[in-house]
Amino acid sequence: MRDHSEQLEFMEIDLSEDTETTSIRIPDRSSIENQTRQPHKSQGAVLSSEKRFVEEARRLAEVTGEETSPVPFMSYWPTYGVMNDVQLKWYLYWRTQVRQERYLDVDLSYLFVHVYELINGIGWLHPEDGYHQLKRLWLNYRERLPQLHVYMQEWMVDYVLVHDLQALLHDVMMLSGGYLPASLMDKELERVLQDNVAEITLDMLKWYFDYDVTLNAFYRDGGKELMERYVPKVMAVMDSYLQRTQQRGLLPAHESKAEQTVKRTLFHKAVYDESIYGRFVTFTHVPLILEREFVERLTHIYRCTENKLRELRGFRGRLRGKTLEPELASVIERYLERAFAMEQAEAVTAPVIQIDKAKLASLQKDSEYVRKALSIEDSAHSESDNAESDLEENADENERHGMDEPLFQEQQSGSLSILDNGSQPSMSSERWNEVLIWDEAAEAHVPEEWREFAERLDARHVRAIHALLGEHPDGDLMRLAEETGTMPALLLDEMNDIAMETIGDLLVDGDRIVADYIDVFEHVKR
Repeated sequence: MRDHSEQLEFMEIDLSEDTETTSIRIPDRSSIENQTRQPHKSQGAVLSSEKRFVEEARRLAEVTGEETSPVPFMSYWPTYGVMNDVQLKWYLYWRTQVRQERYLDVDLSYLFVHVYELINGIGWLHPEDGYHQLKRLWLNYRERLPQLHVYMQEWMVDYVLVHDLQALLHDVMMLSGGYLPASLMDKELERVLQDNVAEITLDMLKWYFDYDVTLNAFYRDGGKELMERYVPKVMAVMDSYLQRTQQRGLLPAHESKAEQTVKRTLFHKAVYDESIYGRFVTFTHVPLILEREFVERLTHIYRCTENKLRELRGFRGRLRGKTLEPELASVIERYLERAFAMEQAEAVTAPVIQIDKAKLASLQKDSEYVRKALSIEDSAHSESDNAESDLEENADENERHGMDEPLFQEQQSGSLSILDNGSQPSMSSERWNEVLIWDEAAEAHVPEEWREFAERLDARHVRAIHALLGEHPDGDLMRLAEETGTMPALLLDEMNDIAMETIGDLLVDGDRIVADYIDVFEHVKR
């Protein structure tokens, strides 16, 4: 049996003069259709098939369907007019379920009819609502009906353009696996690089590299996930660094831009009434793919990133060809070394904590003794003797379990305190300012980028800087990390991330503040 499910390009021939010669019998309609359907004329004019569909869709927009059995439906030009009674009943029931976000199995032709309703403005009050209905249809049926994907990725783009939902263009691209029409990819990449570089993805970038990155051995043999994770981060670091050092990021200089105008046909191959939103949509874009310097820089950044990740992963071989400027390459390599070390540290399995039940029982007895000692001061001698015998028993218990020092010691004041067993006191937050502050004399001379850096630091970062400036940086940093539930390496990497985004360079190298920046902190208040 032939499978017609993929044959979605079609043609309609409207033989309106002699309907009796047609070979397609018009079936009798149900009571539902009799209540909702009208002749295909509007004030005496014969309507096009698209206009007939829209009129009928508006009459059926609020009709709900009662539960009924599924009925197959396949049409090259799916509309209500080619459904029979039982197919229409099933469609209305299925659509009712979909509007309640219950996505029953359905034939592709039924699904297209509902998509046509939404793109013609039927079934929603606000464009955002229509977008999300289309998105849910796409997400819930694209695996069951793979043919849907190629149509929806184009129609969703048209929907966003028609309703001026530019902020959702990135969402459509992510749903499409990184695909947008070339002109719109230029437009989206320019927006991301201007507004929020953190949104950039490898799927976006690989359209602009001057070779196919998916073909190299590292990418194929396990490096794909690594590159998807690190390349966008490196691009963000590079954009920030270039902004600081060259007063412009990755985007080409403004004077080199040459905008082009694109005229795009709306909802191609869909049943769409062009009188609603027009036949075309027009927009401008800068063809970034033609900016040779821009393409080369992105490619060189990618090559440098991959080569460093190959080195860190112990992968043999390096990418050849033109290389990045040494200054930029150094920034990338230092950043990746830090980021990769942090990732490795996070991957270390946390130690298993085991509870010594015997010691726990001993602690419980000691606690009971403390409670009695504090609450019953005028007790009889017999109760005091019992308490002392309890303490002696606990001391024996401690000795049996190898505890060199008792858990509690009575001080001269008569109060009880927990001993620290010789551990050094933790670095109290009261010893340090919670924000980075310079002396009054130096405040006016602090560069703006350092002010921004200071504003973005958390209290733990400020304390980490003070620790690095102190006499015992390693010990103080370790105690701070323990207090804040993290690791020294993670604290330093967090500060380096902030530094890259503000001053455009790493602050810490080799667990110490970079020598070039020590003088910045000479007048910091403690």
